[in-house]
Amino acid sequence: MTATAPSQPQIKIGNEKLIKVLQGAADKLTGLLTRQGKAEFGALRIAVVGGGCSGLQYKMDLVDGPANRDIMVNSGGVRVVIDPKSALFVSGSELDYSDDLQSGGFKVKNPNAVVTCSCGESFSA
Repeated sequence: MTATAPSQPQIKIGNEKLIKVLQGAADKLTGLLTRQGKAEFGALRIAVVGGGCSGLQYKMDLVDGPANRDIMVNSGGVRVVIDPKSALFVSGSELDYSDDLQSGGFKVKNPNAVVTCSCGESFSA
């Protein structure tokens, strides 16, 4: 029996026209990835899923790297991976981070969002 090497995922390389990571978000992500031991190959996965008061919401996770069919963008010194379906919704977006106590955290500024809810966590396109 012959062992085969795991295959590399088939990914596409995107650019900041898909999503741009602003400095505040890049600094925070770099720290989080380093703390989790994923600084070299880790990435932020951004997905758009159904839910929230406006119909769609963002889901973000730190991952070990891209999965098959992902689009990977290097921006601000960090890697962001997005599945092709979610890429349709986030194209042209910017990711920022704020330490504000009430409305802090990662925020996506999305030019495709037609309606956003008052909490800023969901949108419709």
